[in-house]
Amino acid sequence: MILRRLSQSLKEQNWMAIGIEFVLLVVGVFLGIQVANWNVERETKQKATVFTERLKADLRNEAFFYQYMIEYNQDVLASAEKAVNALTGKVPSSDEQLLISAYRATQYKQPQRFRATYDELISTGNIGLIKDQKLRLTAMRIYNVAAIDKFAQEGVQSRYREAFRMSIDNDVQRALAKQCGDRYVQRGDYQAILNAIDYPCTLDLPQPEIDEAVKSLRSNPQLVPFLRVRIADIGTRLFDMNVNNADIVEGLKAVIEEKP
Repeated sequence: MILRRLSQSLKEQNWMAIGIEFVLLVVGVFLGIQVANWNVERETKQKATVFTERLKADLRNEAFFYQYMIEYNQDVLASAEKAVNALTGKVPSSDEQLLISAYRATQYKQPQRFRATYDELISTGNIGLIKDQKLRLTAMRIYNVAAIDKFAQEGVQSRYREAFRMSIDNDVQRALAKQCGDRYVQRGDYQAILNAIDYPCTLDLPQPEIDEAVKSLRSNPQLVPFLRVRIADIGTRLFDMNVNNADIVEGLKAVIEEKP
């Protein structure tokens, strides 16, 4: 409409009308661009809000499993130290308790990860939508830190675990898993992770079977050296989780303390 009137005014050389029409055209284009920019800005803010809340939800889950990995492996480490002390005669122990501690020292936990939002932000180049710098850096650290996955990797590949499994009768191993294995922990239940594996238990096995299993452990000259490596590996990872990654701990704590 404006362009048709402007064309007609040019033909008639109506300069005042031409000026008015031109101004209206410029203003119309300007307003159109502004409206488009406002829409883009509004959509960007909406996306940023959605991604930020999703990321916070994921990090709350990550915070739980981060603490779970620490608590669980502290208990595994304690069992490993009890086992090596009993095997070397440093601390007296019953055969049953030695067997339980030696078994629990083989255990590891596969961490459950919640990284879908972070991976989407990275793959689409939208990580900048997370305006909270501390939140963004916490996410980048937690999803790229090696210590979490190395816990499970070193547990699976542990030569001590392999030596123990090779030394003990399978029926005894099944009894150990049934009576003294990992307890189920509901996600978010921080109280339950305190005794997921470190709890009192007894084996429903005849004493001769227990004695034979312990005799087999003691007769393996590699078991104690492998166990010492296991202790060192767990200690290193716990130091990483608690000390070297103190910034992650602080960032996750801030996310937890913020009300959803």
